[in-house]
Amino acid sequence: MHAMTQFSLFNEGPLVLLDDASGRIVYEENVIDGATADRWFRQLSDSGIWSQKRRVMYERELDVPRLTAHFGFRDESWPDPLAEAMDHVSRHTGETFDSIGLNFYRDEHDSVAMHNDRLADLVEGRPIALLSLGTTRRMLIRSKATPRRRFDLDLNPGSLLLMDWQSQHHYDHGIPKQTQPVGPRISVAFRTRRRSE
Repeated sequence: MHAMTQFSLFNEGPLVLLDDASGRIVYEENVIDGATADRWFRQLSDSGIWSQKRRVMYERELDVPRLTAHFGFRDESWPDPLAEAMDHVSRHTGETFDSIGLNFYRDEHDSVAMHNDRLADLVEGRPIALLSLGTTRRMLIRSKATPRRRFDLDLNPGSLLLMDWQSQHHYDHGIPKQTQPVGPRISVAFRTRRRSE
């Protein structure tokens, strides 16, 4: 049996979803003001950074149900406003990051399956920060083992979800498809990746 927690759209201040031996996950609204979040969304959605990946599923090659982009630390090809966003999120969290991964959910049909970040690619102990732009979308966060815990969280534009490294061992997260029409959303994920030897 799952213990499910669903959170309101109207939270005041940081919301600590999880803070125990299995990790720490904190959600905070209005980290980016509305006008700035709208500007960043327009700049990114109109840019030419997006690619459509394909993957093999059930012996068929299919389009990944979202568009993606990735940039390493201070990549010369960074479009506006990624440097601005990186600086803002770093100041807000007190953390430094060296890569940005982006997902563009164009409508209700786009999604990402339940997963955890690949810890082998990340510097141990460093958090992952997810900045949301565009339309509000629901994220599911589920524990991998007992006691079964589930959080359903609406990610609003301008909000930041901070997941520590340890939480990726114990929790999966995903953005499900929606049954009702929904507008586009961009997720901007800030990480610290391992440097190749």
